[in-house]
Amino acid sequence: MSCNLALIGNPNCGKTTLFNLLTGSNQYVGNWAGVTVEKKVGKLKNTDYNIIDLPGIYSLSPYSTEERLTQNFLLNEKPDLIINIIDGSNFERNMYLSVQLTELNIPMIIAVNMIDAVTFSGGNIDCQYLTELTGIPFIPISARNNDNIDIVIEEIHNILNRPNKPIEIDYNHTTRNALNKIYSVIIGENNPNDKPYAFIASKLLEGSESSDKYINLSDKQKIEIQNIIHEYELLSPYNDRESLIADARYRYIESLAAKAVIKSKSNDTITISDRIDFIVTNRFLAYPLFFIIMFCIFNMTFGTLSKFLSNIIETLFNNIIIPSVSSILIKAEAPQWIICMVTDGIIGGTGGIFVFLPQIAILFLCLSILEDSGYMARAAFLTDRFLKKLGLSGKSFIPMLMGFGCTTPAVMAARTQENINERRMTIMLTPFMSCGAKLPIYALFAGAFFKSYQGLAVFSMYIIGILIAAIMGLIFKKTLFKENASTFVMELPPYRRPLLKSILKNTWEKTRGFIIKAGTVILSMSVLIWILQNFSPSLRFTENSSESIFAAIGSAIAPLLRPLGFGTWQAAVSLLSGIVAKEAVVSTMSVLYSAENTAALTDIISTIFTPVSAYSFMVFSLLYIPCISALATIKRETGNLKWTLAIAVIQTVTAYVTSMLVYQIGNIIINL
Repeated sequence: MSCNLALIGNPNCGKTTLFNLLTGSNQYVGNWAGVTVEKKVGKLKNTDYNIIDLPGIYSLSPYSTEERLTQNFLLNEKPDLIINIIDGSNFERNMYLSVQLTELNIPMIIAVNMIDAVTFSGGNIDCQYLTELTGIPFIPISARNNDNIDIVIEEIHNILNRPNKPIEIDYNHTTRNALNKIYSVIIGENNPNDKPYAFIASKLLEGSESSDKYINLSDKQKIEIQNIIHEYELLSPYNDRESLIADARYRYIESLAAKAVIKSKSNDTITISDRIDFIVTNRFLAYPLFFIIMFCIFNMTFGTLSKFLSNIIETLFNNIIIPSVSSILIKAEAPQWIICMVTDGIIGGTGGIFVFLPQIAILFLCLSILEDSGYMARAAFLTDRFLKKLGLSGKSFIPMLMGFGCTTPAVMAARTQENINERRMTIMLTPFMSCGAKLPIYALFAGAFFKSYQGLAVFSMYIIGILIAAIMGLIFKKTLFKENASTFVMELPPYRRPLLKSILKNTWEKTRGFIIKAGTVILSMSVLIWILQNFSPSLRFTENSSESIFAAIGSAIAPLLRPLGFGTWQAAVSLLSGIVAKEAVVSTMSVLYSAENTAALTDIISTIFTPVSAYSFMVFSLLYIPCISALATIKRETGNLKWTLAIAVIQTVTAYVTSMLVYQIGNIIINL
């Protein structure tokens, strides 16, 4: 028998850990239909039961994409069982969602996680008594320590093999009376078992418009329900029915807690987490410490270790794999163009993918440690105030910070944001951060034209990137995302010792996703660019770049770049090659201008560019379309080609306009 089991819980309650324990390696990741919220599905160990890991939410009030998605799934797909995991150290808050789930009349298990932490701090949760009080199995577990997971699995089998008994929540008299009246009105001649009418009744009472798509009401029924709601609202001085039913739910939860929960001593004393937060969230120390931590992550991700590992990979491909394959093809008397395509296009493209691997692995290792320890919530909290003005939240800071190193892993880091619109906006703004691959371009032109102020010229690129990102953020807030302002809700979980197994598993899953999914696109595009660089428009293999398809395309683009100050086909082709990798801009110029070394190239460009056009070129390189690796990752993370193309167009148009203003205004100032 195949069954669908829904795994649901609040953020930071241990849901992902429980999912991994229940499914093992038998799981896959995709996206929910129509949205880019990540969807995890796995098979319960030794069964054909599907476990669907629903997004972490705080309630079934459909305000966010995740809440709407979860509510739609529960009502439309009607899973056979709900596995509801709650954080035992935050029992009352976590139980709010549990109460709403009970109204759905779907069989449910409540796994009380972190029971070890509750016991350690002097508290206790009598799960057996809670089971007697509610009729819902409460099972104490510790997902981190794999405690009692076998009991959860055993209870899953037990519930699926016995009839479901409807459970009625013991609300206060006035709320229960109002719900019963609405229930009677909407049932009419309908079969009570057709739909979760108890849940629909509560949604109607609290004023949720989402209930309209699950039930058709006659005008008479609507009038009767409005009268019931009006009578209920009179109980509140503010006529706030949503607050009234929320209060009724919490009163019910408090009554359960009073009977079966002994609060931890830490609720009345200063905990270790409190002591750490006195420093970490201190108004004077918080931001210096935050920037030190971010600097360490930045340094580890894009510093000596990652460069060392990247150099090993690059050496492996350039000095061993490519020469070996080339030797084999030469011995096989393969045509020269085949040899070049295989070594430079296919293997070279693959090498370009794997060079990113150390950065991505180290980045996600660091982020997993921060998230598992509980600090990530603090980092988001500290930066929220500043980013809120752009329509973002604190969760956007880390991806944008990583953008200074490499856009590819920075875009991937945005997946930590639950709100889809905030994630999209973060992804759209992150490429404006000047990645490390653009530094050779700045160094070349700043060394040729701004020797006395080379450091200032390069630093100005980073400042311009931040300013443009801020301006574009304000524009996006007023246009694309004006009706989808993100509400930043994040608890500050207690600090915990990161689990090595969990950290390594998360790091590997995210790194593997980059290699498999983004890597295939990068590889195919690298081969395409190689063909454009090495074949003429008549499809004849050529070693002269000026005769290539790329040169023909560059010549067509060059006139468009004249208002920017660098309207040559060589500049156009160099920028096109930068789509593959921004480092390729300088190397392409070296080939096209036949420069033997960087010094020679510096001398050549100093005769072709002016200081103003050089600075304009630097600005354009800063802002224009991201590299293929970043675009492939954007496509992967947004799950939408239109968004990817839109980002590419917005970046290029912004680069064009900004660069043109720099060149034209610069010339006006010089000629004054």
